[in-house]
This record gives sequence, C-alpha cells and structure tokens, in this order.
Amino acid sequence: MKYNLIGKTGMRVSNLGFGASSLGAVFRSVNEDEAIHAVHAAIDHGINFIDVSPYYGHLKAETVLGKALREIPRDKYYLSTKVGRYGKDGVNTWDYSAQRATESVYESMQRLNVDYIDLINVHDIEFQASLDGGLQKVVDETLPALVALRQKGVVGHVGITDLQPENLRWVVEHSDPGTVETILNFCHYSLNDTLLADSISFFEHRGVGIINASPLSMGLLSSRGTPAWHPAPEALKLACRRAADYCQAQGYPIEKLAIQFSTSLNPQIATTLFSSANPQNVLKNIGYVDEPMDEQLVDEVQRIIGDQMFVRWKNS
Repeated sequence: MKYNLIGKTGMRVSNLGFGASSLGAVFRSVNEDEAIHAVHAAIDHGINFIDVSPYYGHLKAETVLGKALREIPRDKYYLSTKVGRYGKDGVNTWDYSAQRATESVYESMQRLNVDYIDLINVHDIEFQASLDGGLQKVVDETLPALVALRQKGVVGHVGITDLQPENLRWVVEHSDPGTVETILNFCHYSLNDTLLADSISFFEHRGVGIINASPLSMGLLSSRGTPAWHPAPEALKLACRRAADYCQAQGYPIEKLAIQFSTSLNPQIATTLFSSANPQNVLKNIGYVDEPMDEQLVDEVQRIIGDQMFVRWKNS
C-alpha cells in the first residue's frame, strides 16, 4: 500500500481508502457482523483512511462503523465524516445552517465512538446551490461553523464534497485561503470519466488536497451492475454493462481494472475511496492495487463505452 499526503493537512493516507457507505446498506442489504469485519480487514491490511456520513443509510453507516471502531486503536486510522445532508424514514433532508452543522459533528462523534474527527466535510454542496442562499451560504455559514470547531480542536481539518467539480472550485475560490483544506469528488476519476483531472492543477495551486471516490462509479463499472436508484442515463448503463461483460470474457473483472485505473495514474490524488461491507471483497480490492494494470484492456474498455465516455448525471 502506498501512502500520500492530503494537501497540507499532514495526513498521510493510504492510496486506497475505505468508504463506509456500504455499511448503511446503500447498495444492498448487509450483515452487521460481516460489515464490522470488513472494517477490521481494511485496517489490518494497510488502509488508514475511513470516510462516512450521517446520510449513508440514514445514520446506519455511522452507527455500524462506530461499533467497528471500538475495537481499533484510534491512532490506526484517520476518520472523515460530513454535515449538511441527512435523512429519516427514507426521506432525504438538507440543512447547511451553522447550528445544524455544529450539532451534527457532535452527534456523529457519539455514533462513531470517538472524541475527535480528523476531517469534517460539507456534504454534496450542490444541493445547497438550489436552496436559499445558494453556495454562498456554504461559504458564509457552513464552513465558518466547521472552522470554529477546527479552532477548538474538535475536528482536525475541513473539506467539501460534491459530484460536480465546478461547485467545488467555486466554493474554494470564494472562501478565504486555508478554509477548505480538502475536496472529495466522486465518479469523475474512473474508467468512464476523468473530468476531475481537469481541476487538479486548480486545487493543487491552492494547497487543497484531493480525494477521489467511487472508482466503480457507484456500480456502473461492476459485474453486478447498478442499484435501482443509480441516476446515470440508461445508455451509459448499457455501455458499461457491455464493458463489464467484455472484461469478464477476458478473465479480468472490470472491478479490478476500475480500481487499478483510479489508483495508479494520478499521484496528485491522495486517496481513492471504495466501499464494501464484505471482508473478502475488501481484501480482493487491496490486492488489486498491488498488481500491474492491463493498459491495453483500459483502451478496449473505453472504446466499448464509446460515446458514453464523460456522460454526466445529476446527483440524487
């Protein structure tokens, strides 16, 4: 496992990070004991960065992760969670106010069984773009609340996350230097879409660390295929299905190629997050990172995806 610094945070994190969304049964139902073992397997085999959110599984992911973390020494991992996006009884909610952000951090710490969060993020800022105050509210209210917690030592670092790189750039550009220390972007540095690469120099110039998430594009680049809620257009889903079938025929699972692609080509990306509640899959993905990538197969897969390369969708 390789380790990289996230921007100027001082956090040296594993090239492959553990995204805990699966612990909240976001993609499919999970066995809690197995999910806890998946976390332990990740830490035991070199992963030291864990990312979660109260939104994932509407508190379930944080709750299950908290149970897993009870048995892991605190110096073995960096922990990242989020504020702003929530849910209850199957209904999504958003609240980017300073008061709710502050409350949310303390609630997350309780669920996670920790007294300190290494990285706190404003979650999916594009949703605030459509609410009163727009993205300026993230700049004027949400981020200052998190910076105040950083100054108190409750959290170590502050970041923002979104599907749309443009929103991340806008908030960084309109915030005081040093406010935003990291960005997390998902589904834009993967086999079918490398849009994030266009923004790397922008973030690097401002000392902002880069976290990539979802090398499988939330299931597009998987043998199992996408969950029912996946927002990608049908033509993209079909193209990726053809690519997955082709990889399977070559005896090279598309998951393996996707993980290798997202973790091997851009050293400026500190870590790439994958998610699994299955300990065997965790170990398999860790193994993929250490194997050489079939670059010819990358070319073939991208030809199969064809005109669906770089096709985008809205968050959901």
